[in-house]
Amino acid sequence: MAVRPIFTVSPDERLFIKRDVEFTFYSGFSDAQKKRCVRSLHQAYLEEAPDARVLEVSSRSEEELGVRLSAFNLMMTWGNGARISVESAFQGSKVFEQGGPYRDLWGKSSRDAKRDPRLRSSGGVVGFQFGAKRFACEPKTFFYDWLYIHTLAQEGNAALAEGILAYDAFTDIEFNPKRSINCQAEAAAIFVSLSRQGLLRDALESEDGFREIVFQEAARGTPVEPAGEQGHLF
Repeated sequence: MAVRPIFTVSPDERLFIKRDVEFTFYSGFSDAQKKRCVRSLHQAYLEEAPDARVLEVSSRSEEELGVRLSAFNLMMTWGNGARISVESAFQGSKVFEQGGPYRDLWGKSSRDAKRDPRLRSSGGVVGFQFGAKRFACEPKTFFYDWLYIHTLAQEGNAALAEGILAYDAFTDIEFNPKRSINCQAEAAAIFVSLSRQGLLRDALESEDGFREIVFQEAARGTPVEPAGEQGHLF
């Protein structure tokens, strides 16, 4: 058994609700085993919320939309029309104690950018620089969420932005909160909530606006205990 979070869209100022769900875990690194885990996680969640529309947001998704929404595949248009994945842009924007940002990573594939040895030999991350914009490390997921949501809101991703609105819960089977901070499933849930509440344009106006709307204390979804302890989520 394993536990992974599911991020559900919230109709109020919380923007998303994070719920930890226990499910049967299938060991192995193959794509087939990962997808078995996804199905198991979704099934466990749907037993408590049968009307939920759940989407796995990763390259392990069985839905084409979920695969395309993975940070490894979601592409932004930058500068003179260059196409850069969210993952490569994120990794290439890190500023370390002893180097960075390594902008050459923007031109690499998502996998190569994430595996670049400089990311592990330059000390701790002290901030981010994206173009002329500088971002602090706090709030912890601020830059990642800002980058993902801005990218999804670009005109070239309109079909993806429309498709994601059909779902109200998101998972990322590779995300383990014990080892990672940023999560594309969380960013996806925030995007849908902002869109449904008519707050997306205001949130994207400026970094301060994004912080005020997305990172106000009430907006950060708190974990929900299993339904057996506190009742059904829906």
